[in-house]
Amino acid sequence: MDVRVLDRTALILDIFAQHARTSEGRLQVELAQLEYRLPRLTRMWTHLSRQGVGGAGLRGPGETQLEVDRRESHRRITWIKQQLAEVHRHRQLYRDKRKQTRVPVVALVGYTNAGKSTLLNRLADSDVIARDELFATLDPTTRRVPLPGSQTILMTDTVGFINNLPTQLIAAFRATLEEVLEASLLVHVLDVTHPNAFQQAQTVHSIIEDLGADELPMITALNKVDRLGDHISPEQLKEDMGLSDNYVPISAHQGIGLDLLTGQIAEVLADQGAFVDLQVLVPYTEAQLVDLFHRRGHVEEASYREDGTLLTGRIPRNLAAYFEPYRTETSVRQSV
Repeated sequence: MDVRVLDRTALILDIFAQHARTSEGRLQVELAQLEYRLPRLTRMWTHLSRQGVGGAGLRGPGETQLEVDRRESHRRITWIKQQLAEVHRHRQLYRDKRKQTRVPVVALVGYTNAGKSTLLNRLADSDVIARDELFATLDPTTRRVPLPGSQTILMTDTVGFINNLPTQLIAAFRATLEEVLEASLLVHVLDVTHPNAFQQAQTVHSIIEDLGADELPMITALNKVDRLGDHISPEQLKEDMGLSDNYVPISAHQGIGLDLLTGQIAEVLADQGAFVDLQVLVPYTEAQLVDLFHRRGHVEEASYREDGTLLTGRIPRNLAAYFEPYRTETSVRQSV
């Protein structure tokens, strides 16, 4: 037919190659392409093998070229894996440093083109590339997102999932997908307008289980509800799709339901112990702790006394030790 013929895996790899923008993304895609093509090199040179001269110890030029291509492919694969290992090491150092800040991490997961990047842009007021196309995001992007009550989290946009994701891509993007494992909470962004939304949700849950992240708490964000019209309610969607109670109808594009989503995120993080209730009387000489409480916690009440600042609210559990010397129940009761 004089046209290029691709199977499903090659097509997905081509789409990834077109969208790879960072050096890490390009390396990951090239590794997946090389590992996919390596077993198929034999068929590419059969037309030259037939041109070889017969006789003992003689080989066709196709066989010689095949060996050269195999050797070059193996060399390139080895080099790329070394580069990705270095990238993974730097990424792990970044994760460790991020843990030291003790800010909860929330990962956006979901099927490709579900609206994860658009949601991150809305919540973080950022400019992450968001397009109405498959696999627009190949590299994880992390931004700070404010929650109700002056709390702050780190939210990570991850690569979109797809049904029967090629094994080469799973292996190449393993380090990227590991961002999911570092999260305190997952937000599953689901395009409820897609005709296969139920199957897409099942695919996402299956991949999360394969990654070993199925024990993490999850909120389902039913995205693009602005396109449903008034004839379909969120309750009907919940029943039709078998969703748990932990869901929030939103529209990332229109900004609908985002306050409900951030409020739900704050509640889940508090329920799972990411935050603890705290009542402290901080001396004026420790003003940096008051600032820390406001920046990283949720201040429900603040008052100023002769001996210090009285704060009531919630603070990330990993920061509670800094305030332990100043914890006081009596002072709170007296102030009330």
